[in-house]
Amino acid sequence: MTGVRIRVVEDADQLTQTGADLIAEAITTTPTASVVAATGRSPMGLYAELAVRRRSGLVDTTGITAFLLDEYLGLVQNDPRSLFGWLRRSFIEPLGVAGDRVVRLPLDGDLREACAAFDRALVARGGLDLAILGLGTNGHIGFNEPPSTREAPTRVVTLSPATLQANSRYWGDAADVPTEAVTMGMGHLLSARAIVMVVCGESKRAIVHRALEGPVEAALPASFLQEADSDVTVIVDRAAWGAAK
Repeated sequence: MTGVRIRVVEDADQLTQTGADLIAEAITTTPTASVVAATGRSPMGLYAELAVRRRSGLVDTTGITAFLLDEYLGLVQNDPRSLFGWLRRSFIEPLGVAGDRVVRLPLDGDLREACAAFDRALVARGGLDLAILGLGTNGHIGFNEPPSTREAPTRVVTLSPATLQANSRYWGDAADVPTEAVTMGMGHLLSARAIVMVVCGESKRAIVHRALEGPVEAALPASFLQEADSDVTVIVDRAAWGAAK
């Protein structure tokens, strides 16, 4: 039986409000929280709601440090399709996070050593307070593609055909999606003091049940959430979870 708290909500609006409540509470408790935030469609409404609450004075997000979860390799600087650009537009700027409180992933030079240095620095600062995650159709979190172990470090990865196809809607065609990326490792994500995963849409139904109710295995990286020591909440809409039993 999973120790993950599963919150099934009826629609996108409830998902947005429930997620924003949890994240606002976490940031209010730890105003200088280290937060890694996913891109993708699922958390976008949640980020917009947090920005509304910030502008209304209901939550102060300006003290957090924002970490990039993953990034494509091979893009020119300031490519609007970069995941950093997406996070900047949807999360960093709307929440008033200053540039010196944004931590990007290494993208050039000796990436093996640069990723190892990134991991050492994150451990030295005490790790993550909060991880906001989505769920890939193949069970990845970040770009930790299957198979990924629970201790997998920050590293260069080759994106799977399933991920290339899923992300083609942002690029026009699967052939245009970069095939390599850097991802924050499973070890950091599973060690975050709080994890909030948001899952929406019927296309995620099979994988969310496998991840939360099936065997824990490297072939489905998100399944390791079942054994995380963190405070883990998965917010899933009715379309993704299925009809009430």
